[in-house]
Amino acid sequence: MNAGRDATRPTTRRRFLALGAGGLAGGTAGCLGGSAAPGDADGDDGPTAVASFFTFFDYGRRLAEGTAVTVENLVPTGLHGHGWEPDPSIQRRITDADAFVHVGPDFQPWADRAIDTLADEAGETAVVNAREGIDLIDLVEGLDEDEAVESGKDPHFWLDPERAKRSVRNIADGLVGIAPDAEARIRENATALESDLDDLDAEWESTFDVADRDVVFLAAHNAFGYLADRYGTTIEPLVVNLAADGDVRPADMRRAQETIATNEIRHIGAAVFEPIRPARQLLEQTRVDSYYPVTPYAGTAESWAERGWGYFDIARRVNLPTFRILLGIEAPEDVSFADYGRNFEP
Repeated sequence: MNAGRDATRPTTRRRFLALGAGGLAGGTAGCLGGSAAPGDADGDDGPTAVASFFTFFDYGRRLAEGTAVTVENLVPTGLHGHGWEPDPSIQRRITDADAFVHVGPDFQPWADRAIDTLADEAGETAVVNAREGIDLIDLVEGLDEDEAVESGKDPHFWLDPERAKRSVRNIADGLVGIAPDAEARIRENATALESDLDDLDAEWESTFDVADRDVVFLAAHNAFGYLADRYGTTIEPLVVNLAADGDVRPADMRRAQETIATNEIRHIGAAVFEPIRPARQLLEQTRVDSYYPVTPYAGTAESWAERGWGYFDIARRVNLPTFRILLGIEAPEDVSFADYGRNFEP
């Protein structure tokens, strides 16, 4: 039986440990069909943490390696983590877990509702805010503040490896709260994960440093502002909304066509988990030759899950290769993709 469901365990001590960990608030959590990553340590039915977003599920499973903690992804394979609306039964699955890792308030309405329900139920589950203490960039002028968080901020901080390191510490604190005996291993895993983020940061920086172009166009929603901010480039999205389910307006297409013509863009990125029709339309109506896959790590494709790809694999096998093409560093014929390659069909 998991720690949060063991009636013989002194719940007041667990509650104290959970509330004392950084980035935590009282609540209750659980899981829905997705990937699970149990720790490697011996033991039956250790604590379970569930995550509302693929990136933080992946960080959590890395942090839990070698412990009895199991981390599960709530968002089903093939779906984008921002616009997903789960079945009402998800609440019970959340309630049954020991910790609920989320992206911070106002980003996933269903997660906010789940947290409110947990508070009403006065349950045992710790609620872990992966965004706790992270400084966010301002919205680009003209964006809809209804899509923003924290009074007009862009929530996609995890695309910046430096900011992502703070979320690793927040999640580590949360896991320590539900598995205090595993603290040493969790902290060790956190140090390794932060080091990996430093390495990825260096790869992104070197990529933008040698770029022939300083304007990139993506047939995607506005989720890549943190890459532009950190590495000093211009990334133009087709859909200016921060939500992946934003409609493509005629004005968006006109702006896209003007950007592509002005900057003599021949290759663009296209979001894997968003409608591909606008990218194909740009191939027909502009001088664009091809589009290649990009993703803000908000979900995982079935083929990626089958390969066991996490945040770093997707960065290095999907996003970085595409950006090397879009930035003019490599010719398309010199870059290979495992899938979702040139002019892919989802």
